[in-house]
Amino acid sequence: MPPLPPLDGPRLAPASGKPARQLVVILHGYGADGADLIDIGRAWQGRLPDAAFIAPNAPEPLPFEAFGGRQWFALSERTPAEYRIGAEAAQPVLDRFLDAELEALCLDDSALALVGFSQGTMMTFQCGLRRSTAPAALVGFSGILPGADRLEGINTRSPVLIVHGTDDDVVPCYHAEAARKALESAGVDATLHELDGLGHGIDERGMVLGGRFLEKAFSIGS
Repeated sequence: MPPLPPLDGPRLAPASGKPARQLVVILHGYGADGADLIDIGRAWQGRLPDAAFIAPNAPEPLPFEAFGGRQWFALSERTPAEYRIGAEAAQPVLDRFLDAELEALCLDDSALALVGFSQGTMMTFQCGLRRSTAPAALVGFSGILPGADRLEGINTRSPVLIVHGTDDDVVPCYHAEAARKALESAGVDATLHELDGLGHGIDERGMVLGGRFLEKAFSIGS
């Protein structure tokens, strides 16, 4: 199989007009693409005026989708083993992308935040917890922690925010509490918000929680 092309996707320059002091990378869910989530960056620019935002398109097209949907890795069985193996296999291409983006902005991982939705949350946790330098923050919406039983050796310095709807019928909400418990057992500072009445999505409550979390994380690191 030929190597996958480099990742790219919609971008937002810092609203301040100054050189970027932070980088927020937003990872979309299964079957979507970067355009699906870049508006999160627009919503957060008021809190994070010196941050650059990018929402890369996942590396693989869906095998059955003719309209541009992407996947970080294939889903067929939807089992814990498939999530772990898939996320591990996709991690190197995301790591290379993050390294290149940070180098281009003259930043390091202490100025990086990863934000994911659904399958993008799996990649946020898989990659962010294993960067050689801990990112400033990890935020996961409506997702799963892959390899929850294999967290030995992860970096534990990145604070984690987990946001999940109680009415999620795609990724049931019990996955959020399971992720929080596994991360805290591994020594990670993990905060969970379960949002009443929310299905598989991100609403205004989640946007506010995520924006405040990143604002605090970056201010602590600056």
